[in-house]
Amino acid sequence: MANRDVELLAVGAGPSNLALAVALEELAPGLARESVLLERDEEVSWQRGMLLPEALSQVSFLKDLVTLRNPCSRFSFLSYLHATNRLNEFVNMGSFVPYRVELADYLKWTAESLALVDLQRGRECLDVSPVWTDGVLTGWDTRVADGEIIRSRYLVVGAGRDARIPDLLRAVNQDRVIHSTQYLPRIAKLRKDLPYRVAVIGAGQSAAELFSAVQHDLPECKPTMVMRSIGLNYYESSKFNNELFFPSQVDTFFGARPEARQQMLKEMHHTNYSGLAPGTMDALYRSIYLDRLSGRSRLQMITMSDITDARDEGDEIVLELTDRRTGMTQELRTDLVLLGTGFSPEMPRMVQEIAKAIGLSEIKVTRDYRLEIDQPATAAVYLQGVNEATHGIADSLLSVLAPRANDILQDILAHRGETPEVPPQPTQDTDTVVATR
Repeated sequence: MANRDVELLAVGAGPSNLALAVALEELAPGLARESVLLERDEEVSWQRGMLLPEALSQVSFLKDLVTLRNPCSRFSFLSYLHATNRLNEFVNMGSFVPYRVELADYLKWTAESLALVDLQRGRECLDVSPVWTDGVLTGWDTRVADGEIIRSRYLVVGAGRDARIPDLLRAVNQDRVIHSTQYLPRIAKLRKDLPYRVAVIGAGQSAAELFSAVQHDLPECKPTMVMRSIGLNYYESSKFNNELFFPSQVDTFFGARPEARQQMLKEMHHTNYSGLAPGTMDALYRSIYLDRLSGRSRLQMITMSDITDARDEGDEIVLELTDRRTGMTQELRTDLVLLGTGFSPEMPRMVQEIAKAIGLSEIKVTRDYRLEIDQPATAAVYLQGVNEATHGIADSLLSVLAPRANDILQDILAHRGETPEVPPQPTQDTDTVVATR
């Protein structure tokens, strides 16, 4: 028996569901008052484990939670800068990309600015069960860690993908394995004066950031970067490639044949994965150059190598590395393994369990991100940020947050037989626009 009934429940207060919450407040205030947003942590944060002081976002500040849907919104990144008295300084900096820490602060500010959607922090969703009424799917029972069951007609899952941890590294001492999503809180608990031997796994932006950060956070450490690729590469970020991240490309990608989708994803891979931002690449090369110049040989890179075995030996982890060129193996003994391995391409565990519970043999979504259910249903579930295979490479990124939130909301309203309320728009007079912030 449910303890509480709501119309819409969104799981995870990350960028995707915050964008939806903003759209609800601006376009459907009635529905917003019947909506709950659950966040398992005590505060809203974004990429908490990798909020390194000098790390930049890779996306323009204009691709915030709302601007591409409503440029006049009080929830825009510029409104946040204005509210925190940093607008002049940001403009003066002359950059389109904000620092990661201020983007995280913007999301927290947005969460605190919500007036209608009920945002509940410190509430972890344990599982979701379908509700059947006379053979018709009529809702969802979501069980929270404190025991409460929340029943909703609409469910939006925006909790993100699961961290990718290589199987071999799941079998060793997890106290010595740190995924990038956990880096800052876990590294802060380690002594700073010990000469740790650190293996950093990966060849993308997060691995490079881990490699650089650990040199400062554990000053006496000796880090070694291990990768399968021949070396590090820049992101492919031409303006022509970047047009493929436009929200309008979602229709093109969704309507393409399966083989064309596969080709597009393959050719776009280096625009978002297995690459480094130019600033990161240049700083990393300079640090290695200076290390060689000093004769310390503190920083090492091992390329074209697979981890073919991993085991605990006393207080250390021993990695067996197999050279892909020669087949020769070597052992790398480490005190700490940092994983810049990204996220699993599989659907998150919660989504898989929902699909299994309603008897789906395949997880498919409509153009508007609604899970396709092949049984009678008056309820619906929407998936955010996990539909790259059908909606394109931008699906897991910030680029499509605002338009996707609008797509989902419009589909929900149509499902309910409603039309959105249009908020009053300010005039184009500059003073008026500023006054509405």
